[in-house]
Amino acid sequence: MAVKQKATTIRVSVKTRDRIAALARKAGEPMTAIIDQAIRELEKKHRWQHVADQMERTRKEDPRAWADYLAESELVQGPPSSSLRIAPEWEGLITFPEERDEGDPRRDLAR
Repeated sequence: MAVKQKATTIRVSVKTRDRIAALARKAGEPMTAIIDQAIRELEKKHRWQHVADQMERTRKEDPRAWADYLAESELVQGPPSSSLRIAPEWEGLITFPEERDEGDPRRDLAR
């Protein structure tokens, strides 16, 4: 037997209500589902910001713990990418314009 959730009313501007309604129509979801999703996303954003803040605090206040974290991270994820521009699995497959040999027009093709 499903328990029906209690409902309440909140005040929002007409503009906000219309924006929620438009998103709901586009997604084919009820307005409450759109609001629930937005809240989950904001909670997730806050949670990851808290993690980032804790990591930054550790980096600044406890260099030894930060070095231990980086070493452990490398064991799990492998060494850091030599290029910050692309995913490690694409390294060596793409030649960036600044890396091309101007004398060889084929040099810009994936190897």
